Amino acid sequence: MARNSRELAKRSAVDPQDEPSAEWGWHGSFPKGKVAGGVVSIIFLLLFAIGPYQSRTQDLWLIGIALLLAGLIVHHVVSRRHAWRR
Repeated sequence: MARNSRELAKRSAVDPQDEPSAEWGWHGSFPKGKVAGGVVSIIFLLLFAIGPYQSRTQDLWLIGIALLLAGLIVHHVVSRRHAWRR
């Protein structure tokens, strides 16, 4: 049992008995990678909208999906920023 907050901070959140890879390597997620991947996807979607199409329906779909993705990224960033309040 941890006696103080420093010992608690040193403990891993993952039990090595459950996941042995936690002993020899990093075990986590990429929160900034999600945002960066989303921004790159938005850029590609908007670049695909530039093209010689007969109809602009494709452009509307690409721009709509890019806007939806941008909204999801903003929601993700805001919810992570305010997670400490819960």
